[in-house]
Amino acid sequence: MIFSITPIPASLSEFFWFNTPDGGEVASLLSTTLWMVLGIFVIFTIYMIFSAFSWVIHKLFIDGRNKANGYTSLKTVTFGDESAVEANRFASVASVVAIFFFWGLATGSSLLGPIQLPAPFLGKTSFEYTAINSYGDTDKGTVNLLVHTFDDKPILEKASNIATGFARDSAIKVRERRTALLSAKKIGAKETDGFKIIEINGLPIKPNQIVNFGNGEVLLTSKGSMQIRPYDGMTMEALYLPAPEDVWKSFLKLNKEGYTNVGLWENVFWSLIRVVLGFTLGCLFGIPLGFAMGLSNWFRGWFDPIVEFMRPVPPLALIPLIIIWFGIGEQGKISLLFLAALWIMTIAARAGVSGVNISKVHAAYSLGASKRQLLMKVILPNSLPEIFTGARVAMGVCWGTVVAAELVAAEKGAGKMIIAASKFQLTDIVIIGIIIIGIIGFAIEVLMRKAENRLIPWKGRG
Repeated sequence: MIFSITPIPASLSEFFWFNTPDGGEVASLLSTTLWMVLGIFVIFTIYMIFSAFSWVIHKLFIDGRNKANGYTSLKTVTFGDESAVEANRFASVASVVAIFFFWGLATGSSLLGPIQLPAPFLGKTSFEYTAINSYGDTDKGTVNLLVHTFDDKPILEKASNIATGFARDSAIKVRERRTALLSAKKIGAKETDGFKIIEINGLPIKPNQIVNFGNGEVLLTSKGSMQIRPYDGMTMEALYLPAPEDVWKSFLKLNKEGYTNVGLWENVFWSLIRVVLGFTLGCLFGIPLGFAMGLSNWFRGWFDPIVEFMRPVPPLALIPLIIIWFGIGEQGKISLLFLAALWIMTIAARAGVSGVNISKVHAAYSLGASKRQLLMKVILPNSLPEIFTGARVAMGVCWGTVVAAELVAAEKGAGKMIIAASKFQLTDIVIIGIIIIGIIGFAIEVLMRKAENRLIPWKGRG
């Protein structure tokens, strides 16, 4: 028997060909990822060194004064027991201090006093260049440079040019961390044949070569012009990361005046109320659905394909569809948050039911408990730890989702404030919005932990 292989249609092969990533793009992606991993590793290492230093201080001066108390102090084995692990308050405070320290260090904050990284050059500086003409004659000129901040608008004094040589003096101004191009025509090339710069402050220079002049550097372009860049320093520009004190001043102004005719706390209120409503709806429907899937074969089979299909779909992918269905009003945002919390709470409740110790179920039945009593007295209490864990995850997802939803379509909200500020490069307002969202999210997390400890005192005790 002879088997024939049917060739792949040309249209199908072309489809796969044009949809296969180019090798160069993949290599570029891998290279970028490698540099990201290296950068993250360096930052994490520095942060952990600070953590180790704080740990040593805690062990030497504080740890010996604290005596264990409570239920955890009675345990003889704590390693591997999650319920015995509690957040070290000193470590928490030191972690926040470390973040603000590195933030201030990277931005040249005045709050750190003498602890500063080299700042970018500001003020007046100059350098001398040597030019040659077609006859082999050389002449020298001076370039005066005025480096100013983003907010300053200084008046530049023009160069006098009283000398009789062909190399002319020049004066230019440039913002910090920026470059200025000084055309060769402005310093004599227009009037002089064969004009060519050969030295900067006595140091030889060639096209596409860089020479330092003390407070900056000069790049000689292929056309003979000078690209001048003042010294950048080692701190970050305020456009990318403003100093903590600048963010605080902006916060005070924002708290007083608001942004785009909407008060700061009005924006926060709208984001918070959307999250609470969407999260509450997700709990009201998700928890009973999870219990049904954990207790009934039929409901497990009926809802499992839907839940497992929707679970990996990120809520942000649903935003275009939600806008088409519900528009940009509040119904669409709350529906999106409901879907973001629904699947998480469903899976958490189902996992809680599945994790109930079967011996407790048998013990309840042997004592004559009905199914209703078993559900209320055994299954529900033992499922609460998983449900609370899912609720904390769902709350975090809802916060991220509401901000993203407000970025797309909203008139009020923290996300709307952030995206509006980013369009005008108001990084301080963007950071304020991020910090407020983080603080509120952390506060909700703390409240849920307190509620969990109060409502589930038996967690980790049997």
